[in-house]
Amino acid sequence: MTDAEDPIEPPAHLAHLKGMDLVRRALEEARGAAREQGKNVGRGRQAPAPRRTGSSSRRRWSGPGPDVRDPQTLGAATSDVARSRGWNGRVAEGAVFGRWHEVVGAQIADHAVPASLADGVLTVTAESTAWATQLRMVQAQLLAKIAAAVGDGVVTGLKIVGPVGPSWRKGPYRVQGRGPRDTYG
Repeated sequence: MTDAEDPIEPPAHLAHLKGMDLVRRALEEARGAAREQGKNVGRGRQAPAPRRTGSSSRRRWSGPGPDVRDPQTLGAATSDVARSRGWNGRVAEGAVFGRWHEVVGAQIADHAVPASLADGVLTVTAESTAWATQLRMVQAQLLAKIAAAVGDGVVTGLKIVGPVGPSWRKGPYRVQGRGPRDTYG
């Protein structure tokens, strides 16, 4: 062993003590020596008094508890911005479209997508007329799931539509009549 690796031995008058007893006794002696020198010891550090500015008597330092000046998550910060600017309704409407897959579940989301939301009525387009019929039967459950996920009152009704057939209208003008027939077999 080198000199740097030699264990430090306690003073001779403390050699009979071990572990925490040794630590406590050494600390008591150090505090006693500091008191003899006129130092204020044993009370912990005194925090400086907060500065008072103006007529406000509110403290300006954060302290140990949570505070609005502490670092925030991005989600909390954006929620605060949306709330302060009055965007909560628009954010909730966007959440219907953004979280559609998790709100209604994978099976429904694979066969139906939200198309538009106007005046609380969500238009959902199904991939087939069979799926549109099925969704109309579980419309109340869908509304409950949406309300639980994004809040009450965001979506008040559902309009479920099936796929749209091809349009023969190609330009701005339209001729009255039945149009071409016998093209589907």
